[in-house]
Parts: sequence; C-alpha cells; structure tokens
Amino acid sequence: MRRSLIFIALLAPGAAPANVSYDPVRLELLDSSGVRFVIEPSRTDHRHQPETMISGIALFDYNNDGWLDIYLVNGATMPGLEKADPRFHNRLFKNRGDLSFQDVTEAAGVQGRGYTHGVIAGDYDNDGQSDLFVAGLRENILYRNLGNGTFEDRTLKAGLGPGDPEYGTLWSVAAAFIDYDKDGWLDLFVSNYCVWDPKTEPICGPAGAPDYCHPQHYRGLPNSLYHNNHDGTFTNVSRPSGIRQHIGKGMGIGPADFDGDGWVDLFVANDTEPAFLFQNQKNGTFKEIGFEAGVAYTYSGAAVSGMGVDAKDIDNDSRPDVFEAALTNETMPLFRNLGNNLFEEVTASSGIAAVIRAKTGWSNGIADLNNDGWKDLFVACGDVMHPEGSFRERAPMGNALFVNLKNGKFADASSSAGDRFAAAKAVHRGAAFGDLDNDGRIDVVVTALNGPTEVWHNQSPSSNHWLSIRTTGRKSSRDGMGAKIKVTTASGSQYGHVNTAVGYGCSSDPRVHFGLGKDQRASRVEITWPSGIVQTLENLKADQILTVTEPEK
Repeated sequence: MRRSLIFIALLAPGAAPANVSYDPVRLELLDSSGVRFVIEPSRTDHRHQPETMISGIALFDYNNDGWLDIYLVNGATMPGLEKADPRFHNRLFKNRGDLSFQDVTEAAGVQGRGYTHGVIAGDYDNDGQSDLFVAGLRENILYRNLGNGTFEDRTLKAGLGPGDPEYGTLWSVAAAFIDYDKDGWLDLFVSNYCVWDPKTEPICGPAGAPDYCHPQHYRGLPNSLYHNNHDGTFTNVSRPSGIRQHIGKGMGIGPADFDGDGWVDLFVANDTEPAFLFQNQKNGTFKEIGFEAGVAYTYSGAAVSGMGVDAKDIDNDSRPDVFEAALTNETMPLFRNLGNNLFEEVTASSGIAAVIRAKTGWSNGIADLNNDGWKDLFVACGDVMHPEGSFRERAPMGNALFVNLKNGKFADASSSAGDRFAAAKAVHRGAAFGDLDNDGRIDVVVTALNGPTEVWHNQSPSSNHWLSIRTTGRKSSRDGMGAKIKVTTASGSQYGHVNTAVGYGCSSDPRVHFGLGKDQRASRVEITWPSGIVQTLENLKADQILTVTEPEK
C-alpha cells in the first residue's frame, strides 16, 4: 500500500515535488499500555527556567528478557527540589511482552531524587546488565543494575557526586555513554546547561503575567567528560580532554564517528549558542571544530536554540548526518555530512524548512519508520512558554513526522500518520525510539509537561522487511557501543552504529534497526567493532532480531 500526496502550499526551493509516493507510516496511540505517567514540573508563578525543560525517556531492557522497558524522569518541588511526593517520582515500567506495561518503580528502587531532566542507558561496568545515568538540576544519579530486578545508587562511590570547584553545582540535562578512548569500557559525557540560582533568577514577560526567560539571562556552563576506571568508578577528565574550555548551554548530544577515522566524535546542541562538534583527537583529547565543519550556525549565520539532536545516515552514503531541533521560526537544521569534516545544511533543499519553521522541537530522532531502507525524521513539538501565559493555545503542538523520499527530500507525513497522531497537541518534550513489541517496526514514546505520556505503536501497513542487530562486545564494551554496521541487500547498502543517546535527554533502543524494503535477505552484514575487529556475516534472512557477539580476534 502506498500513499500519494498533493502539496498545495508553496514549497521552499528544492522541496519535494507536487506528486510524491512513499510507503506510509501509521502510528496508533496505545490507550491501554499501562504507562500512566505525567511530567510534574511544579510550575510556579515565578516561572523558574527548569520548569519547562524536563524530557528524559529511556527505552532499555533492564531485566534481559528481550523486551524494551520504559524509564521516565520527573520534576520535584520548585524551588525546593524535593521529590518525596510520589507524583514527582521517576517511573520504571516493565514490558510484559504484550504491549502492556507494569509499574515496578518502587521494587526496582529508581524513584530518583531532586529535579531530573534527562537519562541515558548503557552497561558501564560490563556485567551484561544495562545501567542508568539520570541527569538533573544540581545533582545526577548513577544507577547500577544489580541483575535481580533492582538498582543501586552508585553516584558517590563512582565519583560522580555533586559539586564543581568553579561553579559550585552544575545543571545537567543530557548524557551519553561512549567509549572515547577505545579501551573497552564506557565513559560518560554530560551536557550542562546554565548557572541557575532561584534567589537571583530574573522575572521576565509582561507585567503581571511573567513567563520563562530567554536563555540570554543565564550564564552558560562547560560540558563534562568522565573516564571509566574499569573498577566501577570514573575520573573527571573534562579539563585535560579539552572539553571544559568551551562554554555553551548544552542540550542534546549526538555521538558518531563523523570523520570515519574509527573514533567517536560528539555533536552538542547549544541553546541560542553555536553548536559544538568535538572531534576526537585519538589521544584522550577533543578539538572543537563546529565552525570549520559548518554546523555551528545555520546557512543564514544564525545560532539556533538547539534542543535535541540525532546523528545518523539519512542518505545511505555511509556518513552520519545531523538533525537538530530548535525553536519556532528558526527551522530545525539538517546537516548533510560531505566527508572530510565538512557539512552542508540541507534544511531547505530537503523540503522540511517550510513546514518545520512553525514548530518548536525538543527531542527528535532519525529512524526508518516504514522499513523502506531510508531513515525518516521525527520531532516531539511543544512551545517553551507556559500554556496559561501570554502564549496560551500556541504552547501545545502536534508532533512532526517527515518521510524520506530517497532523493535527498522529505515529505511531511504528520497529517497522514493517523487521525489521533495529527490531533495530539500537547506541550511535548521527550521522544525515544525502539521496537516495543519486537514486530520489526519502530515505536515512539513521547512525554509532555503536565500531560499523559504517549506510546505510539507503529502499525505501518507496508509489508517491507527488516533486520535488527543487538551487539555483544568482548574486547569492545559489553553492549558494543560505537560499533559500526553495514548491511547490504539486493537494493544496496545502508549504515548504522550502536548508540543510545538520542534527541533531548533521551535514550533509545540499543539494537540497530534496518528496514530492508522488499528484500527478503541481507547478502552481507559487516560489523566494525571499536576494538578494530571486523566481523562479516553472509546470507541472513530478514525479519529477525539478530544477536551478534564480537569474535575474540
């Protein structure tokens, strides 16, 4: 089944032609999933800046039963930052395997503390259990998975306690587990936002009706990098690595090997500041090259209000590209990787600029939602401002979906993805991506401030095939973070890499998903592990979740 669209609106130069055909995407809202969760930001009349910025979702398999579970972060009292009231608790929902979920938060011991914003999943101690790092206001939490359905707070013992010699405390909003030095152990990169003190925070907006302040009223912060010591502890290497010397207002993180040298690099979206691209120098240090690479600003020379970011290959040329979410009227920059540390902004020529300009995006992702072999774009949308303030009805927004037309252009499929999808307006924040029911179609979980969590079940009608790959490292980290995968079928080759950091403060399925279109087999799968080992598998049938273990040599 294919859908034809006729675009009546005036399109930007280079946009999709008037008559286009693509395999449709159908997303159905699960009302009976059991995921009963509302982000409670504790909004106040003062409009404290952290109230509008909670996002975090982690899709991960906490009990190794083969099904993705859901972890959601939450706020606290403002400005006291107390979390004792259960309505502020973070929540863990266990996947029962039938598209229903059970709240196991208390049994697992992951209610959290303080005001939390983002979360990342990864096996930092190489014990085969996926752990959690929760990013928050003034303090973060490292939860070690004990493998018995419970977690232990290891923050202080791991050397990740609060406190900064220069800034006192840091406001962290997102994180990524990466193996930046290729020693087989996951290190931790944390994006920090700005200096916040409720005692001196300004009041902004119309007289008598304050609203959230522009980020220019806050002083930026450096990001943090922690090296894994192989013994359950981390060392702060932000300064010697060169990360700390760059001050921004860090939001989303996109880890990928952008220059193809085998070492993970980092794109960091900054709010109203130029984006960072940290190039791995392969000696424990990073060089910031955002301006030279062409990703610090848009083609108009503007620094956008960068929120979420995802880094994946949108045109099947083997190079990871960058999609960055931003505010209304800024567009959301789409950067095509040209190689040699050069990027070209293709937001207008791809056809998304004219549509996305009217949206404010938070978490976003690049994923093949119709399994046609080409990755699509998704954005969780909602305005920054208070829905009861001067913006009122402008704050809630519907999410955005763009289908890849395989020719460098995208079609707006938001209105055709389902009646409820098109109508679901809310103050959306988080978005994470993964196959919740193991049917080979990528589902999406979206959060909203003061609104119910949306579990979007992918029921796209196409009979396209797929392949999902779960990596298990030996010399590389246990979950194979950073491994690069090339899948070749009769229709050509496509590329992916193992990474859980996505969008704004969210963590997606660690399995690398490939839509195969009409191809029923993959003639060749090539995995380049961070250790340098190259593994080749041949003649694999489609429509399976394949677990691949790194060979010893």
